Amino acid sequence: MRFTVQFFIFCFGWTTITVAQKNAVVQDSVAAKSQQLSEVLLLGNTIVGNKFLSRHKTGSAVYLTQEELQKYGFTDITRTLQSTPGVNSYEEDGFGLRPNISLRGTSPERSAKINLMEDGVLIAPAPYSAPAAYYFPTIARMQGLEIVKGSSQIQYGPNTTGGAINLITPSIPRIFKGALSATRGQYGSGNHQLLVGDSNQRFGYVVNYLNYFSDGFKVMDGGGDTGFERSDYMIKLQAKSQPSASIYQSLTAKVHYYEEQANETYLGLTERDFDQSPFRRYRSSQKDLMSAFQNQLQLTHVAQFSPTFSITTNAYHNNFRRNWYKLDEVTLAEKASLNAILMAPEEYPLAYQTLLGQQDTAPDVLGVKANNRRYLSKGIQSAARWTWGQKWLHTIELGVRYHFDQEDRFQWVDRYAFIDNEMVMTTAGHRGTDANRINSAQALSHHILYTAKFGGLTLTPGLRMEQMNLKRLDYGKLDPDRVGNDASRRNNRLTVWIPGIGANYRFNNMIQAFGGVHKGFAPPSTTPGQKAESSINYELGTRFDFDGLQGEVVGYYNDYQNLLGSDLSATGGTGSLDQYNAGAVRVSGIELGLNYDVLQGQENDVHWPLALTYTLTDSEFLTSFDSSESIYGIVRRGDVIPYIPKNQLALAFGYERLRWAINLNVRHRSGFRTLAGSGAMDPSLSVDPNVVVDASAFYSVCPGLKLTANVLNLFDQIYAASRTPAGLRPGHPFGLNIAIGYQW
Repeated sequence: MRFTVQFFIFCFGWTTITVAQKNAVVQDSVAAKSQQLSEVLLLGNTIVGNKFLSRHKTGSAVYLTQEELQKYGFTDITRTLQSTPGVNSYEEDGFGLRPNISLRGTSPERSAKINLMEDGVLIAPAPYSAPAAYYFPTIARMQGLEIVKGSSQIQYGPNTTGGAINLITPSIPRIFKGALSATRGQYGSGNHQLLVGDSNQRFGYVVNYLNYFSDGFKVMDGGGDTGFERSDYMIKLQAKSQPSASIYQSLTAKVHYYEEQANETYLGLTERDFDQSPFRRYRSSQKDLMSAFQNQLQLTHVAQFSPTFSITTNAYHNNFRRNWYKLDEVTLAEKASLNAILMAPEEYPLAYQTLLGQQDTAPDVLGVKANNRRYLSKGIQSAARWTWGQKWLHTIELGVRYHFDQEDRFQWVDRYAFIDNEMVMTTAGHRGTDANRINSAQALSHHILYTAKFGGLTLTPGLRMEQMNLKRLDYGKLDPDRVGNDASRRNNRLTVWIPGIGANYRFNNMIQAFGGVHKGFAPPSTTPGQKAESSINYELGTRFDFDGLQGEVVGYYNDYQNLLGSDLSATGGTGSLDQYNAGAVRVSGIELGLNYDVLQGQENDVHWPLALTYTLTDSEFLTSFDSSESIYGIVRRGDVIPYIPKNQLALAFGYERLRWAINLNVRHRSGFRTLAGSGAMDPSLSVDPNVVVDASAFYSVCPGLKLTANVLNLFDQIYAASRTPAGLRPGHPFGLNIAIGYQW
């Protein structure tokens, strides 16, 4: 730690003095001033900046504004992203509480293979040591969302294959502003939100509160709660120097608290039961409850030494704890996993009847696991940016980050029996006797990104270094007091260099071409000597704007040398988090996005926007291997990666006037395998294709007062969303929500 701090101070102390001296004699060009303006607007918490900058990156980038995020009133991040090219995701609970997101064919389970950020810093509970995101920021409280893919992501790690997602919380307004809204809908669903903020030349603040809840659309056998409630509280405070100060500085403190109580389960349905009653829940899940809490502190310091030189520093400290108390297995003559029972109930008839809970059982037949875990993620990161030049515009960004995270598992299993259709505890488990270990990671990363602009050409060569020390301390199930006499330890150290280069050429104001190549990387587990996931990734694309028809077409090819699979309970595994080498894999695809306003250039107060997005994802294992983990199974050369649909298509239609608007979103997703394979899909090992239509409308009653309605699954399409964690799970049925909001 001492070395890290000294290195940090030396690097940026030296950079500050040297560059400041040089800047004293640099004359600003018009281009440099434009660059400077965009950097001021970033304020250290964005990775793209705005929609204009996203259209001029040397790699693929998407920026969704607050207006776009609020158009359909989604509180589900999965629905928000399903119309974005290059994004693969699947539902699990129908509300987006624990999304499974993939970028360009990376493994989607628990969004573990993407860089998930909030306000520019890593926000997953433990991004290196336990990256599966059981916490995901609530999209309804965000004012923007950014996605970078390809060579655009070289600055962000640890995962550099698919890309990064950054969620932007409300910024501090320049003048006093506020917003208040309330939503009510079917299934007892709704939310309340309050936003208030103000600032002057020296100080500013913003406060945001969101309460999101539902009774749930599933029906428990015999009755029971299947809903959830989550609340977010955030405050930002900012102090700034005088605008006339020789060195402009700002310090922003963000404090965030989150809590959730969700009666959610890993338990799905058998094929037959899903066909008969897709929204059914078995009695054996009546004790299932996710309790989660998170608190975050983030400090952002921006120092503007000159119009061409700035340093942005973020320090962050995130605590997350959760206990997902849920049915894990049935033990009769032998122990049987939930996934095994639901996949083949005819092979486990007594265990299946036990899940139904329609008759009394012997004691201890049901194992309910307390998945009690604590997470810590903290670090400090800083980036210095220097711009110079006139005819040629040059920018260098130097960045460094020290990061520490850990996952502390202290779990146990309680035993239950059914008595009079109710689950009754028959043996209380001893805390720490199921899983009793700590995974941790120390990581020091550096990056350098050089940008050169000359005429219509932009080049961005870059290099990232990740230095990691991954540890596991396992006290064992027989040492709940953590005396440590028989503790086992393992350690994996590695250093990885990640180069990349991107290019963009603007032919004119109507068309540009871009492309790049970069190394893909994802951290390994704590197993000594295990290598990091590695790939070489290529992309080539074009952006265009012809008379209001805006679009982007990108082709990519990801060549994995050693794809790493993870043993996650969320995908039917044991939950050990151990990784295994899935060998060489090829993933390629096409991403298309088109936007057009039919009435552009006609009436200023009338718009008819149309949008089309399409994603083609083609994958293939190039080696064979045997895996006991159900997400892959027994893999043979030529098999397809599971849970990645090959085709996704989305169409959006709108009709907007000054005071009202109607919007329609149609999404098609092709079927996908739930186990690696090739040839014709086995219906029992796949999810069928579906088409889902969402709609929204709003009416402005008067300045500041707006009525909104949104409909999820307009035509009440009944469809299977996934087969994980265990059994078939339905997507959200028809749901109507009405909201009233006031802004001042």
